[in-house]
Amino acid sequence: MNILKPVIIVVVMCYITGCWSVTTSLEADLFEKTIGNTSEPQLIDVRSLAEYNDGRLPGAILIDIRQTTFDSLIQELDRGRPVFVYCRSGRRSLEAAKILEKNKFKVVYNLEGGIIAWKAKGKPIEL
Repeated sequence: MNILKPVIIVVVMCYITGCWSVTTSLEADLFEKTIGNTSEPQLIDVRSLAEYNDGRLPGAILIDIRQTTFDSLIQELDRGRPVFVYCRSGRRSLEAAKILEKNKFKVVYNLEGGIIAWKAKGKPIEL
């Protein structure tokens, strides 16, 4: 029992302080619905500027994961509000989600299949 006490204390402290964060990957329909049901969602396109200019999800802001400014720009986001990330196919956005988790963002959603899956479902695109 003496060995379990420190483990229990760490688990309880993480629960209380919210030190765990988890990325949830959602398919396009559920991603759109979850954004719609979220007060003040932070929708982040992690693609390049050229990709962003070719079309993006309505309301998305660009924070290119391949730019050296990525880490500093995510610091301007609100850690207390859900963050929705996407890219072309879902690979870069998963990478971005892991970085957001390491930076203590509590709720992160990834668009499974990226904008390719979004377009395949006939979802709206903004130019």
